[in-house]
Amino acid sequence: MNRFATSSITTAGFALAVALLGVELWRWYKGGKGGDHEGHGGHGGHGGSARDPKALIPLALGIVCGILAVACPSGLLGQGAGVLRWGGNGLGGTIMQTLTGQGGTPLAQASAPTLDGYGAVVVTALFIALWLVRKQIPKPPKGKWKKGLFIGVMLCVSTGTAAVIAQSVVGGANNLGHQLLTTITTGTLT
Repeated sequence: MNRFATSSITTAGFALAVALLGVELWRWYKGGKGGDHEGHGGHGGHGGSARDPKALIPLALGIVCGILAVACPSGLLGQGAGVLRWGGNGLGGTIMQTLTGQGGTPLAQASAPTLDGYGAVVVTALFIALWLVRKQIPKPPKGKWKKGLFIGVMLCVSTGTAAVIAQSVVGGANNLGHQLLTTITTGTLT
């Protein structure tokens, strides 16, 4: 498995994820056909109104799940993230080489802040819940979630804006887990 996994991100993989994120945000912004018709009932086949914040929830949840997966480097989620990075770097490299004649170069080590024991509880519960309800989720939101997962894994790097976002997501999971478990075990809010 390690042969098909990596913890680094190339500029080509990063460019692929940014392009995918841009396309998804553009579709959301424009609305209409192919925009945000994820089970909102549609409006005469036009797919709903543009810029409905609820339409971004599956994509945003996928991005958060991707970041949290990178924060689990020694677990199955971290291994899966490594495989996605390997594939994203390869596909992005092929596209970049074909379009520009230049290959991707290493961008940064794809590490996120580490989950603590409390954050691990939140991530475990989140992924078990998603696994159990996977059959009840309609295909369009599921597709957005999968794209978001890939984007989150590929954009979760240890520098710049991505590092601030990763710290917020992982730190938030750690804090939420701590608050929940403390409240449950002691009966007091912290």
